[in-house]
Amino acid sequence: MSVWGKVGGAAAGLVVGGPVGAVVGAVVGHFVIDREGDPGVTFTIALVALSGKMARADGVVTDRDFDVFRRVFAIPPDEENNVRRIFNMARQDIAGFDHYAQQIAKLLVGNPALLEDVLDGLFEIAKSDGVLHPCEARFLERVAEIFGFAPGEFRRIRASHFAPELTDPYVILGLSYSADEDELKQTYRKLVRENHPDSLMARGVPAEFVKLANDKLAAINSAYEKIRAERGLS
Repeated sequence: MSVWGKVGGAAAGLVVGGPVGAVVGAVVGHFVIDREGDPGVTFTIALVALSGKMARADGVVTDRDFDVFRRVFAIPPDEENNVRRIFNMARQDIAGFDHYAQQIAKLLVGNPALLEDVLDGLFEIAKSDGVLHPCEARFLERVAEIFGFAPGEFRRIRASHFAPELTDPYVILGLSYSADEDELKQTYRKLVRENHPDSLMARGVPAEFVKLANDKLAAINSAYEKIRAERGLS
């Protein structure tokens, strides 16, 4: 049975407030496999529940939110009913969203690139109607904080999904305006490494994320060149 299939039998109590941890020690979703290679329900349920609560953050619930979630996180068609049930239960309200965010942060500790993948998915759900509602922005900012992202990093990630901030190269790179040349280069290299399609494929993310990474990488390269040109760097 796949990890998505296992979710169906373990999920109900977890989503309505029971402890997230029916299966301990493994973190899978479509991102991580533990040392024994056993799939883990813990991460998957936390991801589905957090995504459902993201869908509720603006107070408007539509089927479009689940359609985006299903596409971004590559849910197998034969597991859709189980996953939809958890998603719908979670999106009744946003209460407890921080619990699921903390669970994911704990399971992916030391893996900021994977945490950013999750945050990217949440942003895609938020932008399903083309607008970032203030309540959605606060929800995402809190999740980013729990995940360990600094404010500048959050602005960078947000800018890759919502075009108005793409005019500021410092926002795109998550840098302060006073960042020196070394910090500029180190940050740029780190972002390129984490968002390169080869890196994403190596950690097993869905194809939809590879497309997002290509868009991000283009924005990162453009921002870096813009700052270099403004500063007269060779």
